[in-house]
Amino acid sequence: MLRAQISRALARSYATATSPHALVFLEHRQGDLESASLSALTAASQLGGQVTGLVVGSPEEVPSVVEKAKRLNGLTTLLHCASPQYSTLLPETVSPLLEKLLSENSPFTHVVSAHSSSAKSILPRVAAKLDVPAVSDITSLEHDAASGSTTFTRPIYAGNAISTVLFTVRSTAFEAAAGGDAAESEVKALDSVEVSDVPTEHLGTTLTKSDRPDLGVASRVISGGRALKNAETFQSTLYPLADVLGAAVGASRAAVDAGYADNSLQVGQTGKVVAPELYMALGISGAIQHLAGMKDSKLIVAVNKVNACAQHYQPLIIRFFRIQTHPSSKWQTLA
Repeated sequence: MLRAQISRALARSYATATSPHALVFLEHRQGDLESASLSALTAASQLGGQVTGLVVGSPEEVPSVVEKAKRLNGLTTLLHCASPQYSTLLPETVSPLLEKLLSENSPFTHVVSAHSSSAKSILPRVAAKLDVPAVSDITSLEHDAASGSTTFTRPIYAGNAISTVLFTVRSTAFEAAAGGDAAESEVKALDSVEVSDVPTEHLGTTLTKSDRPDLGVASRVISGGRALKNAETFQSTLYPLADVLGAAVGASRAAVDAGYADNSLQVGQTGKVVAPELYMALGISGAIQHLAGMKDSKLIVAVNKVNACAQHYQPLIIRFFRIQTHPSSKWQTLA
């Protein structure tokens, strides 16, 4: 794990360090705040300064989201901007609004977001336009009030940077901010930044619908790998067990590439990062690419050949079980 120190020292003549003031990009879907954004709010609160939230969306969605967001713990101010062009958060339309907020004389020292698909498209664009540093997928942070420096921990990063910092948060590393009992934040409306001749057209959003918990926030996850051999076995093995345990279903990259499961279920470095209370890996070898997406799970149960478990999961699992087939049942029992 490498650490990166980001110092906001715009001039050597500063007598005191600048107090942190974070702007949190609050994402929402169908009128509800995304849980990952609540984790980003928790991370922003750990900076120890003021925290301003930003809600962007269509005129139909924004009012109901603002009503929920203004009582979130940790928020001091809530900004919102509604426009038909924000019905879908395209980087080309949202970036100019953030650039305006972060222009000269901006009070914000940090811009914080969940490490979501939208944020991964928007924040790097804004950082490049403003020539400021961006740090992605952090798992912890420490702010030194005396020097005004912030130290981030993330899987891969090194270097020093100056000025306003944009960073995304690994939601599984921070508790979601609570809401409902806090004093209402000051709410302010923003004018939209109209963008003409947008080069990108949103054709539609296709979501995988399921009655099971969302994979990214589920407390129990059951994942299958290539050893399940085909999509039929994957479904007949994992789905009934997931329904009994109230768990989300995940898959290794090998299983997704083989067509056993939809790519929205992929867990790993190039998929989703999860940290449930219970993670069950059935027929997954435990390669480093997969471990990167689930190693923070509280309890990991790996069902595989003992040698395979010992080779890859040993740093994470305390005890191994040998599997024996029960003679009168198709189900296998642990011995």
